[in-house]
Amino acid sequence: MKIRFGYVSHALNLWEATPARTMTFKRYSQLGKEEREEKLKEVTQANLRTTLRILYYNVAQGIELYRMSSSIVPLATHPDVNWDFTTPFKREWEELGEIVQVHNLRVSFHPNQFTLFTSPKESITINAVTDMEYHYNMLKAMGVHESSYINIHVGGAYGDKTSSLERFHNNIKILPVEIKQQMTLENDDKTYTTEETLNVCLREEIPFVFDYHHHMANLCNQPLTDLLPKAFKTWERTGIPPKIHISSPKGEKELRSHSDFVDPVFLAPLMGLLKDMGQDVDFMIEAKRKDQAMLQLIEDFSKQRGIKRISGGVLEIK
Repeated sequence: MKIRFGYVSHALNLWEATPARTMTFKRYSQLGKEEREEKLKEVTQANLRTTLRILYYNVAQGIELYRMSSSIVPLATHPDVNWDFTTPFKREWEELGEIVQVHNLRVSFHPNQFTLFTSPKESITINAVTDMEYHYNMLKAMGVHESSYINIHVGGAYGDKTSSLERFHNNIKILPVEIKQQMTLENDDKTYTTEETLNVCLREEIPFVFDYHHHMANLCNQPLTDLLPKAFKTWERTGIPPKIHISSPKGEKELRSHSDFVDPVFLAPLMGLLKDMGQDVDFMIEAKRKDQAMLQLIEDFSKQRGIKRISGGVLEIK
């Protein structure tokens, strides 16, 4: 079996490689019309350029997974801005997409926790659709919208999980079909367990992203030996390996907080299960030290018997 590794957004091994430079609406409001447009383009241009640098870095390192920043475009979903962020940068978006396709990279997005479909407030659902459309439009501008995914959480429980889950199933109908086709759902560390999230995915035919750290912080009744095969099956239609989010706790009293690096001992039970299953998977590292944590974890694993590093970002387990 093979495990590909990736990381989130910022490449800390590169100088000033933040693809998430921003601009507040307050600052935007203080500028004249021409200055506003110029500043929006300036920040977006910088973020696109940095994203390009990071993709080249990933290719050079043999890293095939990467979660792009949701903040590439400033104020993209603000109702009082609503600007065209694709046409002025047509070539830049296409260049990112070319690298992704030529080097067979797996890229994704993960909108923030406010992008949810369980709220009783219609405005929040509408905002969620707007945010999903924004992320989808970035993928479409790159030409990778049919092979890349947007991951979110189920949402809040609002004091009644049963009603909230039914709201999810009703509210998700508002999301355009082509965008829903490219979405995934992830279990969280406080509310919806692995079992609950998986059930939503099975009902809606949505691929399930398993977060091991969240699972350990928010356990459910069913064992992983039963859940993981079902979770992995949700990926069959995509033709790509199941994705697993990987991180480890900051400490015993901070079980939900992510540490700077990933403790391979914490992952040992999961690794044992995956080895028994012989299932190829992709690991998205969510540690605070980003690419540095990912590379360190690969080094740690490659020292173990039966694990061989076959490229910069891929391990083979026998």
